[in-house]
Amino acid sequence: MSAVTTTSAPPKPRTQEPSWRDRLTRRPALLKLGALLVIAAVAVPVLHSRWASGTWPAPLTVDLTEPLGKVSDWIIDNRDGHPLFLYFFGHISNAVVLSVRGVYLVLLALGWAGTTALAALVAWRAAGVKLAAGTVVALAACGLLGMWVPTMQTLALMAVAVAASVILGAFLGLAAGLSDRTFRILRPVLDTMQVLPAFAYLLPVVLIFGIGVPAAVLATVVYAAPPMARLTALGLREADKGVLEAVESLGATARQRLFTARLPLARKQLLLGLNQTIMMALSMAVIASVIGAAGLGDRVYQALASVDVGQALAAGLPIVLMAIVLDRVTAAAGSGDREQGRSWLPAALGVLAVAAVAVATRLAGSLLWPEAWSIEIAPTVNKAVGWMTDHLYSGVPVIGGTADWAGHFTSFVLDPIRSGLTALPWYAVLLLVAALAWLIGTWKSALTAALAMAAIGVLGVWKPSMDTLSQVVAAVAVTLLIGFAIGIAASRSSRLERVLRPVLDVMQTMPQFVYLIPVVALFGVGRAPAAAAAVVYALPAVVRITTQGLQQVSPAALESARSLGATSGQQLRQVQLPLARPSLLLAVNQGVVLVLAVVIIGGLVGGGALGYDVVFGLAQGDLATGLKAGAAIVCLGLMLDRVTQPSRAARKEDA
Repeated sequence: MSAVTTTSAPPKPRTQEPSWRDRLTRRPALLKLGALLVIAAVAVPVLHSRWASGTWPAPLTVDLTEPLGKVSDWIIDNRDGHPLFLYFFGHISNAVVLSVRGVYLVLLALGWAGTTALAALVAWRAAGVKLAAGTVVALAACGLLGMWVPTMQTLALMAVAVAASVILGAFLGLAAGLSDRTFRILRPVLDTMQVLPAFAYLLPVVLIFGIGVPAAVLATVVYAAPPMARLTALGLREADKGVLEAVESLGATARQRLFTARLPLARKQLLLGLNQTIMMALSMAVIASVIGAAGLGDRVYQALASVDVGQALAAGLPIVLMAIVLDRVTAAAGSGDREQGRSWLPAALGVLAVAAVAVATRLAGSLLWPEAWSIEIAPTVNKAVGWMTDHLYSGVPVIGGTADWAGHFTSFVLDPIRSGLTALPWYAVLLLVAALAWLIGTWKSALTAALAMAAIGVLGVWKPSMDTLSQVVAAVAVTLLIGFAIGIAASRSSRLERVLRPVLDVMQTMPQFVYLIPVVALFGVGRAPAAAAAVVYALPAVVRITTQGLQQVSPAALESARSLGATSGQQLRQVQLPLARPSLLLAVNQGVVLVLAVVIIGGLVGGGALGYDVVFGLAQGDLATGLKAGAAIVCLGLMLDRVTQPSRAARKEDA
């Protein structure tokens, strides 16, 4: 009988405690904080001993008033005789004027009925009968409001600007999509252009082309072309590799691969780029009224200048209707739900019907919308605004009126933030900005943000920039507070999400200018109304991104938390919010960029600061003041983008 041998279990390996170096390596944020503390400890005493006042030192300021004035004078003196203007800029200006005038005359020649029929035909072919009927109703509403001619002027400017934007954007996107080197060169340029407020594009074109339609169209093109370029490059670069390899194996040339594989595969991205370009062009076409663009934007601008809310609403509603219709038509074309090439006969019959309607309208002698069919809503709206002013503006028991809310928000939120930012030493602001950008990104992001803020000081507009920054900070805080609350609620209730979806769709298609109308009616003019308009404009994007991010959290993670007995609140705090962090940071970034865009426009309704300087420079021909404020806006937008958007390297570190 053999003996039974027993073997003892091997001893468990002794777990070694991680060293402090390992712990720091696993927590890059602690390393960054330590480095920042060392930098602050060395730099602050030195800077404080050199510049103890705290305000941006005058020796570090560059006065650009005289050189910019000389440049402006030279351009004005040589605009009619220098070869650069005669044979280059002059031809561009003439081509823009002739194109806009040609489109406008075509729309007038079609008559109101022919134009409506043509728009309905395009909507029907793109999205069906329902949207075609909606298009007819929208154009009829423009006529009923007495805004037919301004609407045609805006459409003419839009058509030329969108066509040029699409051509320029597609060309740049094609180059970036097919060449890695071009993509690397264009990406930072397009990133910077994407965060710039619309007002920043007005100043350079005014300097070259002066006030008028050419400047308005070209500013719109520069503003609206980047989305087309980015999405074209994205579609070409993300084309299915398997399909491309199959086409290449068949011996197709580079041109054949482009036209038979890459472009068809990128169709959705191309049409999405068209959609975004149209939306941004419409928004910019309204803002461009400040530099001489006729149409609906000019009516809104003039009405806001005289605080005529009724007239502003009458001109603002057609802008909203145009935005909704154009958004729906281009989105439907991009979705591919309808087969565009199934039959040419209905399209041909539709074109014949449009021609017949246009001829009948011309023979009847009623090319313009009949004045007898127009409704004047301005007096009624102004009466309602007067009633609101009398009953809601002030003196409301317990809760106070809207004027009281605006006053309290200014006194207890805007003023303290502005005072705090102004009282901070300039080097403390730079260090704080660099710290935030480095914690959320990389040292390159921190350096870019700090240099952007330093450039603001060098330009000599530190104080108005801090005023603008205070409005942005306050408006972003309110936007995130409301947007995160609504987004969380919508992510947990499908019924609420269905109710909010059409409201958010409408709000996201409305141009920035339109948001100033209701806030002026409710709050009057000042910094608080400008911040309120910014909150309303940025809120839809924050709500959408938050809702989508929370809904895309892994169901397995939520099921695991529920199996461990986690309550609904614990699931939200400990699972959903941490896993949705990238989406929440994107919501913060988009909220900041959108708030900055409208806070600048708020200079038109008493927002002051940089927005007022831009408007003043454009209105008075003081290009030095306007250009310095515009450059400061660019630097502020660049800094805010770097502070709120984590870089790819930082995302890898967090992962």
